Amino acid sequence: MRALLAALAGAALVLTGCASSGSGAPNWKPKPSFSGEGYEPPANPQPVQPATPNGPSPSPSPGNKKIGDGAVVATHLTAPTGIAILPDNTALVGERTTGRIVRVQPQPGRPVRTVRTIHGLSTRGGGGLLDLAISPNYREDNLIFAYITTRKDNRVVTFTLTGPVTPVLTGIPRGRTGNTGRIAFAADGSMLVGTGNAGHPSVAFKPSSLAGKVLRITDIGRPAQGNPVKGSRVYASGFGHTDGLCATADSTLAFQTESVPSAAADPIFRLLPGRTFALAGADEGPVAMLPSSARSPGGCAVLGNTLFTTSLDGKELLAAPIGTTSHGAVHLGKFSVALHDRYGRLRTVVGALDGALWLSTSNKDGKGHPVPTDERILRIIPSGGGGNSPL
Repeated sequence: MRALLAALAGAALVLTGCASSGSGAPNWKPKPSFSGEGYEPPANPQPVQPATPNGPSPSPSPGNKKIGDGAVVATHLTAPTGIAILPDNTALVGERTTGRIVRVQPQPGRPVRTVRTIHGLSTRGGGGLLDLAISPNYREDNLIFAYITTRKDNRVVTFTLTGPVTPVLTGIPRGRTGNTGRIAFAADGSMLVGTGNAGHPSVAFKPSSLAGKVLRITDIGRPAQGNPVKGSRVYASGFGHTDGLCATADSTLAFQTESVPSAAADPIFRLLPGRTFALAGADEGPVAMLPSSARSPGGCAVLGNTLFTTSLDGKELLAAPIGTTSHGAVHLGKFSVALHDRYGRLRTVVGALDGALWLSTSNKDGKGHPVPTDERILRIIPSGGGGNSPL
């Protein structure tokens, strides 16, 4: 297995030219709910545009809440947080506070249908239905996975649209705060699970706790083969809130984003196996910091060589090129603003296989200024993507 990890690290050097010495990256490809493939944006990210049947809509001025905006593919949702893209290019969207899962078409004006509701959720401390991902074999097994908060714990569960809900991994600590979570599948069938620290920062560094970690497990919840410590689910440690989890299309680089209210700005970490992460005093520090005006990242996605992340407080979608230093270390370039105050507070962003970005708004969370159609789901295409997506 050590030889395999070494080979993967070498592959990262070949594929990206940006892996630092001795820092093997995971050889996994996140499914469409966390990264896009098949689209290579320019090195200097450009503003994004709505995906509309008749071309991009005129760009409204900041604060314009135009109901007919072609980027808006769903309206009147309640706390949409988890988004997973199905093979037919429709999206499953999970509502954090209600447990409702709806199916959203990629075109505006189409019906939004409820396909499932997850019961028994606890929404205290930011918990509830926090994320969705589809099985790597979805066409055959129709399995959907979710990260949820119950009255006892945070956990990963699986289900079909009609079958029972089955626990996959239970016992992730829950608390009055810090109940964030993200999930993504790897090409080898393993799953990455990002957990919050449940309001207790010290447990994020304890190997025995599942809180404040990125875990790597099988689809039945067991430790995945090749983890840093055999028999342990822990892949990386030290996190406060996993608000975003994303990776490059070739899966040699993975990133985590989180909000750190006590800091001057919020960090983006590059995930490395067996390492601890923090702003200071850990094995690894941030690979980049978000602009101080763009606080509270809600998620991240990678399309080609560009990382996108949202800012709830900044009401922005930001983009940064992924590159290397002269010494071969991975770095993120300067963030540019792809969207600013066009749809208010933005939470989740995910990339689809056709090069589109799907986003959710969070204007009715007590901190925003909602419009009559909130909450909304957006589908947009970065400029330079070669026209509208195949729908």
